[in-house]
Amino acid sequence: MEAGAHSRVEQYVHDLSNPSAPGLCTEMLGVAEEACRAGDFDLAVEIYSSQLAELEHKDRGLCLRKADALAHGGRIADAVDSYCIAASILPLRPDELQHLVEVIARTIRTKEQFDGKTRCFESDELVEEQNRDLFSCRLCSCLLTEPVTLVCGHTFCRRCLEDDLKKECRSCATKTNNVKPCRLLNMDGCRVNVIVSGLLEKWFNSESKARRCWMEGEHLWKKQELSDAIVKFNEAVDLEPSTCRLLAQRAELLMEMKNLGQATKDADTMCQLRPLWPRAHYIKAVALMKAGRPEEALQAYLFCVALKPDWSAVKLEAQKDESSSMLQKSEKLNSVGLSSHFAPLSRKRKWPENMKTSEPPNKQLKEDNFSWERRVPLQLLDSVDFECSLCMRLFYEPVTTPCGHTFCLKCLERCLDHNPNCPLCKENLSESLVTRAYSKTLIIEEILQRYLSDELAERRKVHEEEMNELSNLNQEVPIFVCTMAFPTIPCPLHVFEPRYRLMIRRSLETGTKQFGMCIADELKGFADYGCMLSVRDVKFFPDGRSVVDTIGVARFKVLSHGQRDGYHTAKIEYLEDNKIEGEELTELLKLHDSVYDQALAWFTSLKEDMKNQITGHFGQLPIKDPHPQVNTWYWVDRFLAALGSYENLVHFWGTPMVRHGVGGSWPYYRWKTKPS
Repeated sequence: MEAGAHSRVEQYVHDLSNPSAPGLCTEMLGVAEEACRAGDFDLAVEIYSSQLAELEHKDRGLCLRKADALAHGGRIADAVDSYCIAASILPLRPDELQHLVEVIARTIRTKEQFDGKTRCFESDELVEEQNRDLFSCRLCSCLLTEPVTLVCGHTFCRRCLEDDLKKECRSCATKTNNVKPCRLLNMDGCRVNVIVSGLLEKWFNSESKARRCWMEGEHLWKKQELSDAIVKFNEAVDLEPSTCRLLAQRAELLMEMKNLGQATKDADTMCQLRPLWPRAHYIKAVALMKAGRPEEALQAYLFCVALKPDWSAVKLEAQKDESSSMLQKSEKLNSVGLSSHFAPLSRKRKWPENMKTSEPPNKQLKEDNFSWERRVPLQLLDSVDFECSLCMRLFYEPVTTPCGHTFCLKCLERCLDHNPNCPLCKENLSESLVTRAYSKTLIIEEILQRYLSDELAERRKVHEEEMNELSNLNQEVPIFVCTMAFPTIPCPLHVFEPRYRLMIRRSLETGTKQFGMCIADELKGFADYGCMLSVRDVKFFPDGRSVVDTIGVARFKVLSHGQRDGYHTAKIEYLEDNKIEGEELTELLKLHDSVYDQALAWFTSLKEDMKNQITGHFGQLPIKDPHPQVNTWYWVDRFLAALGSYENLVHFWGTPMVRHGVGGSWPYYRWKTKPS
């Protein structure tokens, strides 16, 4: 006896019909209850039997207590006899057979060696198989049909998205709490993913056709056009006769049409294909019950409970069926023994005789190796199907537009720099520019990794080489030709030209976040001296323009001029100021203090609105540095001092001595602050 398992079973004590009947001993009944809780069901049965023998009239509640103890003790046939005696007194309620159903289901589970991995849940059936299958919709669990890719990169059937009331990506919503679920776009703006749809049609042609017929049948079924619906379901089954979910729905439709014979056949087929799928046995039980075959239906119900003990609705159906069967058996109690219906079970819980005829057989149950993972036919695999229509190379970081077209991320971004329309269909993509939501299309990315790994590795190598070349600022620096920038001084930029959109984006992608700033030169394109800028922040406008917050880092000299993809580049060397020492440092300190005082006097004399504009751009005037070489206020001073001609600006940038720069400001402030 499995006392350990039984001791954990909560015992339901049935009410006695006549607690004060002569012959009943309350103390002995209490001992029997304790024995049940301890798992000693033989002792409990012995006590209940002796108590029943003392009564002039059978007590229904006592018969049920004895029956429960017999059932938990593994003596199913004797338990059925006791239940039938109780039923002959008063018909049984389904809840009174809870223990019998659970014990029989546990017997099946023990016999077939089921474990937790074989269980399948009604709300998320076949979850493990779905997660391994790349081509299934996570909403309907079937092959993707009219696949639509959301801005988050996940792909679902179009109809599933239209019917989904949550209106959010189920895949994103299942992630950790710090990942916000992806809200859907208006479904009117979401089109079928052209690449994915074509691949599924090519690789799984038969299943795709079957799925379309299936969906048409479901639509007709909802409209109660049952005759037309069954035609579509039949077409789908002819194409895919081994799809259990399809067979399950056809069986339900057949039952609604009163075609119970074919519904039962479909249920048998499902049980053979998926012997460990509870829903298959449930549909079989319902079909058999409607066909007037309650004993076979009971067996199917018990299989369901064995496979999924927490399926309460099925357990209740089994209890109802069992109670009805008990009532019929109780009427034959005096003429036929029940051993012909239930062979005695040993304490090891052997299989009941009438269950031995139940399908599927033991061997088949243990060999349920059904897999939902689809395999792409290698002869149909072609890397040409994954070429970007812009660069004509294998997709790298593929993204899909709301209109359903797929491109490499970098290719699409460069196109949108020039025009906010899809490169293929010319549909406006302004909404994508607003959100900057360029998430990789995960299904295409996964297909590439799984089936074209060598080609993808080569493509990734080319991309990384390009990025390394772009990030090497010692070899080539991108140049923004616009204005004069200064070290430590903020330099906000309004970027609207396509070439500079690309340049800024690359500086962010490579991680350098730096580029050079030079003023224009009519002959060379840009000046021979400039300042490196570091990007601190970027804010994008709906039309693709952006405001880039930068700050000056260091001065440089241009060694050679060049171009890349429309914007200027240069090889440079950085400039450093000569360090001042000795007598020159003493002279510099005096000059520094004098110029600072003059600058402060000039700044103080300005009107408030002018002061606010200056401080809003540069911040407050820095304090005087007691140990100056080059400091922030000096660069503010140089920026504010109107140096005049282009030649003076270029000459100023090439000056290596701090003294030259500081001294150059002093006459300006003397002139600005002298009495008028």
